[in-house]
Amino acid sequence: MTVLVLGASGFIGPRVVRKLVERGEDVYATDINPLPDIPGVDAGVVRSSRVDITDFEQVTRAIVESQPDRIINLAYLLGGGEGNPHHQMRLNILGMDNCFEAGRLLGVNRIVYASSVAVSGQQSNFGDRDANEDDATHGTSQYAVHKIFNEFQAKMFNENYGMSITGIRPANVTGPDKVRGSVDHVRCVTLPSRGEPVSFPYQEMMRLPIHVEDIAEAFVRVSLADSSESQVYNSGGTPISLGDLAEMVRGYLPDAQISFDNEGGREHSGNYMVDNSRLLTEFELSYPPLQQRVLEIINAVREDEGLPLLG
Repeated sequence: MTVLVLGASGFIGPRVVRKLVERGEDVYATDINPLPDIPGVDAGVVRSSRVDITDFEQVTRAIVESQPDRIINLAYLLGGGEGNPHHQMRLNILGMDNCFEAGRLLGVNRIVYASSVAVSGQQSNFGDRDANEDDATHGTSQYAVHKIFNEFQAKMFNENYGMSITGIRPANVTGPDKVRGSVDHVRCVTLPSRGEPVSFPYQEMMRLPIHVEDIAEAFVRVSLADSSESQVYNSGGTPISLGDLAEMVRGYLPDAQISFDNEGGREHSGNYMVDNSRLLTEFELSYPPLQQRVLEIINAVREDEGLPLLG
């Protein structure tokens, strides 16, 4: 099977490419940036090209060249702030629409794309219960509103043209090399791993981390399926406060210097109670414990820094 991966050079993309190659799939990777060296993937195994997803002709050319059976769209602007709405709209909305329309015109009906947990907005919208995919969306940031529109647009393509476009809503994706988007839960682990201090405004700020390897696996499994029972899936993750995450880190690094300006913060938290049973059940997914993933991140950072690894 041939899979076209748009946005293959970002944080999640290289992991998706590697997992597809490991399964024996033919991968055509595109991004506006060069494809990095991917550990475990031999040079020349993956076809690639430079594609600006906001340019419809470039997207269609990539589909014509790759002749894919599936498209995975991971091209979006994360952490671009609210100050550049035109650029963010072109990438997150026009780019996604280009993917859907080019796929439709060229006969690629199976597309899997990245939505976001941000569409749900604050946890306060749901009280003390898990939000599921049928709940109304309440996101108000530019990024959240763009993802809400992506889901609406995918629904229109599915209903009007009989396509099979499926969205996955990643929660707070974490990993040693994440630098954009929600990164406080990442810095809480990576900076102490280097022996550096770190401080945060709120100790009880809640996050819903999911390791980048786990969300990459979700994208691969959903994309390789011929269809899905739902049009959108919550990735879920492990709900945890930054204070509790700090204690988890100190379990491995007792001298970790992690401080907080205030004890509260839960009332400012985005949606962290999420029902992801549809994704886990339908695609037979399970996530390793967060404590295991935290140790993996610590050791990945320490290996890069030339520091002794932890057991």
